[in-house]
Amino acid sequence: MSFFLHEKLKASWIRRFQYFLVCGLLLFLSGCAWMYFRSGGEPPPGPILYSLDEWPFEEYWTGVVFNGAKIGFTHLSLAPAEDGEEEFEIRAEAALHFRFLMFDKKVNFRSFDRVAHDLTLRHFVYDYDLDGNKLKLTGTLTNGTLKVEIKSRGETRQETVLVEGEIYPASVIGLYPVFHGLELGRQYEYQVYYGETQSLSKVTQKILAFEESDLFTGKAFKMKTELLGQKVTTWIDLHGQPQLEISHNGIIISGLESENEAKKYLAEATINKEDVLLDYSLIKTDIQIPAPEEVTFMEVALSGIDRELSLPSDEIQQCDRRDKKIICRIRTAEMDEGRQAHMEKLPADHLHLLPSQTVPSNNELIKKTAVEITGEVTDPLEKVLLLMKWMEKNIEQEPVDVFTALDVLSRKKAECQGHTYLYAAFARSLEIPTRVVNGIVYAEEYGGFLYHTWAESLLNGRWLTVDPTLGQLPVDGTHIKLVEGETSLDLMPLADFVGRLQVQIISVETF
Repeated sequence: MSFFLHEKLKASWIRRFQYFLVCGLLLFLSGCAWMYFRSGGEPPPGPILYSLDEWPFEEYWTGVVFNGAKIGFTHLSLAPAEDGEEEFEIRAEAALHFRFLMFDKKVNFRSFDRVAHDLTLRHFVYDYDLDGNKLKLTGTLTNGTLKVEIKSRGETRQETVLVEGEIYPASVIGLYPVFHGLELGRQYEYQVYYGETQSLSKVTQKILAFEESDLFTGKAFKMKTELLGQKVTTWIDLHGQPQLEISHNGIIISGLESENEAKKYLAEATINKEDVLLDYSLIKTDIQIPAPEEVTFMEVALSGIDRELSLPSDEIQQCDRRDKKIICRIRTAEMDEGRQAHMEKLPADHLHLLPSQTVPSNNELIKKTAVEITGEVTDPLEKVLLLMKWMEKNIEQEPVDVFTALDVLSRKKAECQGHTYLYAAFARSLEIPTRVVNGIVYAEEYGGFLYHTWAESLLNGRWLTVDPTLGQLPVDGTHIKLVEGETSLDLMPLADFVGRLQVQIISVETF
């Protein structure tokens, strides 16, 4: 069985070079971070700011520590454009290497942003590599129109985004307040093109304090940054450099390092046998569930969820908030058959037939393979069973991250998210409406819940749950749906669950 931490968390790691991530200090995990910071006294008079022509540094490096283990580095550099134009180039990279379910995992990202004198975006090239699967974004902004080319596994897609007002690359998130002025109480709000979600997103920043600490040299401005609901705290010194940054409730911490120190992870990751991702994402429970695949009903109390968040409710899962907890009752489709028999059949769902970058159901190879698998079968349920049988036989279960279902079909291996992307692509190509859902499922071998992805398909007028990774149709009653969707933007809310979610099992029923 393979599980995933989810695309949002991976995306947040990849982007952290953009606003100064990660150097591991376990003391923050004790909840006593306040003890290590103190007032820096009166800050220098007037705002501290620099123009790009007089920027105080050319580059910086950070080391990356996740949940107490060093897993990578980030690097950012700023220089005038090489062609002599009055523009500047921001180059950045992030490299992560860690272990998950005894497999080595590698994440690499390189970016090139060309900006004007005021940091506004002109052109960009972003290269992503997840476990050997690649994605490339190229974009140019001209007269209020951003044209983006997206390449992955031989597929090329064009997008046009109309832009109102100024737009910045996400790589300037750490530079923007230095350019416009570091001063207590200052607040900034602007929009960036965010490559991980391929969308325009609002950034808000506020300078909260002027502090010093045993954890870095000198004094620095404490700044809070928010992007797509995710919050990061950064300490920026008087020379505009990020001395320290904390995110994900202290699980991810970064600090300024030399190039040699930052790159030490290459040797350390090779010998590090800690399964840091599994340790962090596993949700332990007091009550153990033997044979979870036989669970037909489960009632749980979920805590650690922001009051503004709610969980999906439908014919399979009903959730409601009670004070600080959310109570969910999950039934398998079989137990719901009597009630569904009296319901009107749902009409065709065209929204969940549409192709996407991750689920390219209009790709010729996807369509051809799906037809070959299902042959002359006409019943949608029988088609789904054939697809699942083929995937069980032909697609290996390994914690390999992917960008698209084509990565899975090409390499014949993936984690649960990749399995679901490929299944959804097959199903949609056969005119079976299918949506991707993300949540948690009980893993008997680990004694708790792990993050997982599965699907829901509209079969003969009924939404049925399908788990192509575990080979379940319908899925067992330990599958708790947290969010629906397949894009990085859809998955962003999951970051609010990982590391905070707690599950109390109230009752369980089995066959």
